[in-house]
Amino acid sequence: MRKTLLLLLSCCLCLCLSAQSVNDLKKRKQKALQNLEATSKMLTKTQKNTKQQQDKLVLINAEIKERKTLINTLNAEIDQYNAKLGKLRQETNEKRQKLESLKKEYATLMYHTYYKKSRYENLMFVLSATRLDECLRRYRYVQQYSEYCQKKIKEIERVKKDLDNKIAETETVRTNRMQSLSEKKKESQSLEKQKARQDQLVTSLKKKEKDLKATLKKQQKIADNLNAQIEKKIAEEARKQAEAAKKKQATTAKKGDTNKQPASTQPAYQMTKEEKLVSGNFAQNKGRLPWPVEKGLITGHFGIHPHPVLQHVTTNNKGIYIQCPKGSNARAVFDGEVTQSFAIPGSNNAVIVKHGIYRTVYANLTKVNVKVGDKVKAKQTIGRIYTDTEDNKTELYFQIWNDRTLQDPEAWLAK
Repeated sequence: MRKTLLLLLSCCLCLCLSAQSVNDLKKRKQKALQNLEATSKMLTKTQKNTKQQQDKLVLINAEIKERKTLINTLNAEIDQYNAKLGKLRQETNEKRQKLESLKKEYATLMYHTYYKKSRYENLMFVLSATRLDECLRRYRYVQQYSEYCQKKIKEIERVKKDLDNKIAETETVRTNRMQSLSEKKKESQSLEKQKARQDQLVTSLKKKEKDLKATLKKQQKIADNLNAQIEKKIAEEARKQAEAAKKKQATTAKKGDTNKQPASTQPAYQMTKEEKLVSGNFAQNKGRLPWPVEKGLITGHFGIHPHPVLQHVTTNNKGIYIQCPKGSNARAVFDGEVTQSFAIPGSNNAVIVKHGIYRTVYANLTKVNVKVGDKVKAKQTIGRIYTDTEDNKTELYFQIWNDRTLQDPEAWLAK
C-alpha cells in the first residue's frame, strides 16, 4: 500500500513539473518573440540612417542573442515533445495489448456461452438441482456469469476509448513537434543571415577605427559626467541623512535617554519603520521587478564588456541602456518617493526614486512628470524618454543602488 502511494505521488509530481516546464517554455518563447519583433522594428528604423552603423551593430547583436534564446527554447520544447511522444507510444502499445487481451478473453466467454451452452441448457442446469438452496446457488452463478460478461464489454469499451484518446494525443504532440522543428529551421536560417550581416558590418566598421574611437571617447565623457552627477546627488542625500541622524542623537542625549547606544557604535543613519518595510519589500522582489519601460531591450549591459568592434577596448557601464520605441515613457519599478530631479548637460534630465535604503535612477528624460517629494507607485510614469533625432534612437539609462553600492539592474528585473 505504501509503495503504491509513493508511486502515485511520484507520478503526480512528474506531471506537475512537466506542466510547469511546458508553461515556462511557452513564456520564454513568447518573450523571445516579442523582443525579436521589437528589435526588428528598431533595426528597420536605424537602417534608414547610414551614419549610425555602430547602433545597427548593437541592435543586430541584440537580435542574434534573442534568436539564439528562441532556438534554445525551441530545442527544449522539441526535447519535451520527444519525451512525451516516447511515453505516449509506450502507453498506446500497452493499451492496445490490453484491448487485444480483453477481446480474446471475451471471445472465449462468448464461445462457452453460445456454443458450449444454450439458454435452454442454462435453464436445465438450474432446474436440475436436487435441493432449493442448490437451485438458488446455480441461478446466482448463471446470473453472475452474465454480469461478468457485461462487465467485460464495458471494460473493452473503456480501454478502446482510452486507446483512441492516446492515439489522438500522440497525433497532436507529433504535429506540435513538427511545428517546432519547422520554427527552429526557420529561425536557424534567419540567425545565419543575421550573422552574415554582423560580419559584414564589423568589417565595415573596422575600417573606421579612428571615427569609432572618437565617438566612444565622446560617449564615455557624457556617461562619466552623468554617473558623477548621480553619485554626487546620492552622496548628498546620504550626508543629509547622516546629519539628521546626528541631530536626533544630540536631541535624545539632551533629554537624558539612558537607553541610547554609545556614539561609536550607533549607525550614522537609522531607517524608520516605514523605510525598513519598503527596503525589505524591494529586496524580496529581486528578479520580479517590472521593467522601467513598457517595451524595450537592453542594448548596454551592466559592468565591463569588450567593445563589439575595437580590439583590446572595453566599456564599463554603471547601469543598463534600454532602447525602446519612439514616444516611450520611463516608469517606476516599485513604490517609492522622488528625492531628486535634475538636468544634466548632454544627458537631458534624471530622476532618483527612493525605496527605503534602495534607489532607482531614470536618466535621459526629455520631460519629467514628477517632482521631488512625490510618492510614486509601481509602473507610474516618471517621464518621457528622449529621442535623438540624428539617429532616431530612444534610450533610457537605468540604475539601481543599494545605499551607496551599485547593483546590476538585470538581476532585479523580471525575466
